[in-house]
Amino acid sequence: ELRHRASPWQRNLGYPLAMLGLLALTGISVLIVCFHVLELLLDDAAMPRGMQDTSLGQVSFSIFGSFGAALQVVLILYLMVSSVVGFYSSPLFTRLLPERQDTPLTKIIGNCVSLLVLSSALPVFSRTLGITRFDLLGDFGRFNWLGNFYIVFLYNMGFAGLTTLCLVKRVSWAVQAELIRAFGEDG
Repeated sequence: ELRHRASPWQRNLGYPLAMLGLLALTGISVLIVCFHVLELLLDDAAMPRGMQDTSLGQVSFSIFGSFGAALQVVLILYLMVSSVVGFYSSPLFTRLLPERQDTPLTKIIGNCVSLLVLSSALPVFSRTLGITRFDLLGDFGRFNWLGNFYIVFLYNMGFAGLTTLCLVKRVSWAVQAELIRAFGEDG
């Protein structure tokens, strides 16, 4: 119903651009994680440990300078939004979705707790995946398990593998459905 009410500009330009943007952000995330996996295999300094006396502004946190830092911010925001969407899309938590003007207080508290947990895990998540090396002033790099190569390696491989699988599945199903619809109308 929303698709039918959308303007032709939205349908023909807006939705495809949004889809390409999401595909690009997902692809860049997977490429950065794959690069981080290679760094983990070759260099022990790639482990997501805490920073040692690095003052903010004296050292660049990205090899691409300002562009890389902006890309890191965009990727972290993308990961934040996608984790919230994924959380509320899971079958276990769909009942937690707030309803307009009809949300009980216990559901509001549950949403607040869920969003607090997700936002607290985001710095560790982005640091473990190698998307950023910035500690976000929380000293998250001092967790003991962040020094364990196998945990960090498997976490990165799991993210890269599952994200790629999800991306291929969604894109291939959408392409198959579109081809079936296009050839079904002609035949």
